[in-house]
Amino acid sequence: MKVLKKLLPVLIFAVLFQSCSDDEDVMQTVPTNTIVDVAMANNLTSLVAAATRANLVSTLASEGNFTVFAPTNVAFQELLDSNPAWNTVNDIPVETLEAVLLFHTLDSKVMSTDLSDTYVNTLSTGPNGEALSLQVKVSGGVAFNGDASPTAVDVDATNGVVHVINKVMLPPNVVTLALNNAGFTSLVAALTDSRHTTDFVSVLSGTGPFTVFAPTNDAFQNLLDSNSDWNTLADVPVATLDAVLKYHVVNGLNVQADQLTNGAVPVIGGSITVDLSNGAQIKTTSNQTVNILVGAATNDVQGTNGVIHAIDAVLLP
Repeated sequence: MKVLKKLLPVLIFAVLFQSCSDDEDVMQTVPTNTIVDVAMANNLTSLVAAATRANLVSTLASEGNFTVFAPTNVAFQELLDSNPAWNTVNDIPVETLEAVLLFHTLDSKVMSTDLSDTYVNTLSTGPNGEALSLQVKVSGGVAFNGDASPTAVDVDATNGVVHVINKVMLPPNVVTLALNNAGFTSLVAALTDSRHTTDFVSVLSGTGPFTVFAPTNDAFQNLLDSNSDWNTLADVPVATLDAVLKYHVVNGLNVQADQLTNGAVPVIGGSITVDLSNGAQIKTTSNQTVNILVGAATNDVQGTNGVIHAIDAVLLP
């Protein structure tokens, strides 16, 4: 990723970026330009066409501070190639295009130097109108939503900033959010264990909504350490693993942290109790007290079909 530098201090900024063909071009922005003007001036024609079809041009040209992750024309072509019914952006349903483009937009100005390993709220919404979470990863290389990489950053506009990326990002469901998070690799391994008769990936890819209490990798390691016969998840009897996983999912509810209340909560595999008297905690029928982890990277991670809350232990029914 190349960090953009101002070359002229008042009217024109030149931004050096690398295109998908590895040719170097110069992007120019004028301080009076809105995000839409910047996109038009820098040949992001597919983005402009998509915004026009989705009726978002006025939004992106309005006053405010926005951050837009702007896919290149090549990125849009790859999106079109993914569906045989799509030849141009005009073939993509308006509601789909609107949701996708809003997922690329934040309602605050975030420069590249402000990025960290976290989730940020986008203007796209999921169940109950909750803002969908966009994963940002900077450790080991910058990536957005798992696999979109920046090709140019910090392109100033009068109403925000543009970061050019090499992929159109599709709003994730709870499965995709878990797959993209390195802190949930053990959970993903447990869900995809080939011994299961329950297809957890298909279930959690459904319409939901779901509230998922997701044990961290450390939580799963502590579970393995609790039994001398368990060295890996493959050593855990599949019936036990099945029952445990069903004990972490609330079906039919999208419950964010500020919506949690004291009392019993039905999960697919039984019932848990939320206790807010000493922080956000879960009490299980096996007399565990488990903490719901608080923070932008662990709490209220919102997907299209549900929300994820990280917890510090595996819940045991």
